[in-house]
Amino acid sequence: MSRLTDLLRQVRGTDAQLGADLEKEFSALTKRRSFGLVFERHQPEAVELPGQPIRRGAKVRILQPRGETSKGDSRLWRVDSIESDIAGKQIAQLIELVKEVPERMTAPTEDLVVVAEFDDKIYPGLVETGRVERGGDKPFHTVINAENFHALEMLTYTHRGKVDAIYIDPPYNTGARDWKYNNDYVEGDDDYRHSKWLAFMERRLLIARELLNPDDSVLVVTIDEKENLRLGMLLEQTFPEARIQMVSSVISPKGSARRGMFSRADEQICFVFLGSATIVPWQTDMLRQGGTANTQQVRWKSLLRSAGNGLRTARPNLFYPLRFDSKDGTFLGAADPLAVSEDRRDYEQIEGETLVWPLGEDGRELTWSLGKTTLLKNHANGYVRFGPWNGGSRTPYYLTSGQIKDLESESGVLKVLGRDADGALLLAYGDAGRQFQPLTVWNLVSHSATEHGTAVVKSLLNNRPFPFPKSVYAVEDALRFFVAAKPEAVVVDFFSGSGTTAHAVMRLNRQDGGRRQCISVTNNEVSADEQGKLRKQGLRPGDAEWECWGICDYITKPRIRASITGKTPDGEAIKGDYKFTDEFPMAEGFEENAAFFTLTYEAPLSVRHNRAFERIAPMLWLRAGATGPVIDDLGDRGWDISSVYAVLENIDDAESFFDAIRGAEAVHTVFVVTDDDAAFQMVCRELRTDLNAVRLYESYLQNFEINQGRGF
Repeated sequence: MSRLTDLLRQVRGTDAQLGADLEKEFSALTKRRSFGLVFERHQPEAVELPGQPIRRGAKVRILQPRGETSKGDSRLWRVDSIESDIAGKQIAQLIELVKEVPERMTAPTEDLVVVAEFDDKIYPGLVETGRVERGGDKPFHTVINAENFHALEMLTYTHRGKVDAIYIDPPYNTGARDWKYNNDYVEGDDDYRHSKWLAFMERRLLIARELLNPDDSVLVVTIDEKENLRLGMLLEQTFPEARIQMVSSVISPKGSARRGMFSRADEQICFVFLGSATIVPWQTDMLRQGGTANTQQVRWKSLLRSAGNGLRTARPNLFYPLRFDSKDGTFLGAADPLAVSEDRRDYEQIEGETLVWPLGEDGRELTWSLGKTTLLKNHANGYVRFGPWNGGSRTPYYLTSGQIKDLESESGVLKVLGRDADGALLLAYGDAGRQFQPLTVWNLVSHSATEHGTAVVKSLLNNRPFPFPKSVYAVEDALRFFVAAKPEAVVVDFFSGSGTTAHAVMRLNRQDGGRRQCISVTNNEVSADEQGKLRKQGLRPGDAEWECWGICDYITKPRIRASITGKTPDGEAIKGDYKFTDEFPMAEGFEENAAFFTLTYEAPLSVRHNRAFERIAPMLWLRAGATGPVIDDLGDRGWDISSVYAVLENIDDAESFFDAIRGAEAVHTVFVVTDDDAAFQMVCRELRTDLNAVRLYESYLQNFEINQGRGF
């Protein structure tokens, strides 16, 4: 405003009438009421990074003395220099980060913690802290221990525009000690708590927007009455092109008391539809059984596997021909699989027969979804059918394991009307299998947070406490409407808490054989009550005895591990059964993979000079689909090839790499480490045209330079 006033004064000095006219219009504008959501967008936000080394130039805070529970010094300081005292202790010379008259002081480096403000440039990496593997060649679910704002910035390099669904359950801003802003709990009597919450959320939603596939994806946000109105307006402003609906979902049938007011039994779920995203109907309207069902044909799945893992080289035992009569297309059976070394064109064909191989439209050698023995068995039972004979081929389809289970259990979901000429079953949905369009009010027993959130976490973790976990079935249902037809969907939850979203994605995969993956982000914050106890013991953030009680290490990672293995952290079989859509003992676990990481902060010079490759490597693995092992050591030859991606550093001696990559048909991405554009282009000329070549570290550094232009 002051700048505009100065300009108006200058105009009046040269043209009095023009100055008066402009001042009149300016005055009218300043008196207008502001419509829409108005809040302090530029309130500062920062995060402490325990464990980060204290170096000259670092931005730091001074920790309160050990044993003290009172609030510490919140000021920010810059490390001017570090010297050793007589006893050999490292002492930092500090300058206060203020514009006018900065204070100077000294402090031991052990009493300092590095701080990152959200307009600081960061160059992230990842360090793996464990994994569990029971899913064969399935993509890995990932859990990232990090400040979620920085984790989202990291994901812009690995998943920009690739995410199918984001599900988040952010802090509800109830005034309880459940979330922090600038390392302080936001209390209920804070006059700026709504503004802080909106600024906190907007920063993250703006980056989340970059991750979502703009052509077909959904953002799901749960909230209660404290912020639902503001959240709705924030979503409208952040996603102006989207379609937004709000659902009311009963999560506490007994109700949560509000003194002198209605007891709250529900929460709101905001659904933000991007692009062509639509809802897949389900077997209930989410409010009651009944209603008007959509008339839908039973969907048979294509036998051809066309995803990245469907190449012949990935599963040779699934590459075999189907035999048909050349005259009328009658199915005659299936031949044995071919070894990778055998050429299908050398296969001896019987006269009068036509062979159908699992080939893509571009001629690529893919695979079938069923092995020969299973295919023939299922065909005999009527679970495999074929499309019309076109004189040279018939398209094969099959029923999924879930559909077969429905048929064999006589649940009424599917009913048999007869068989076609090939013996395949003619099916229709039974009364129990009708499909409904969901309503905007959900009232299902399975969504009760107490019985199916808190109780499930206790079963998995031997009664470890976690406040207000979501019902795993509620999250499962919310996601199903959008990923049921996307068996390889990527789902992100950057307020992952106990890990319910990843757990729900695993259940969805089990129900239809999907290969969906979930990226879960949570910090390692210790609960407010536990912090007081630990501080009295002289502990501080960064101490191993402190960090072991953090949410990521104590709850999230153990829950994901327990869900997959079927065993508690103590090694005991989990007691109890899953219910509702898919009922089975929790001790069975899931055929899934998961990897756990902690976010690191790298120096750009180290990245550029390839001295941070070990920490950048997991990001390359994530970008390539989180499948198979991580390439984190290139060895003496200077290159390596994993199941779906490759890394080349030694360009001067790359002939052996080029020979190897030609035979690696499942590889779809190659990362080339070079600062020479001509060398990079030379490598690209030698690679298959279907490969995605990425230049390191230009793409990495450029991505995080761009991230700094957000205006936070």
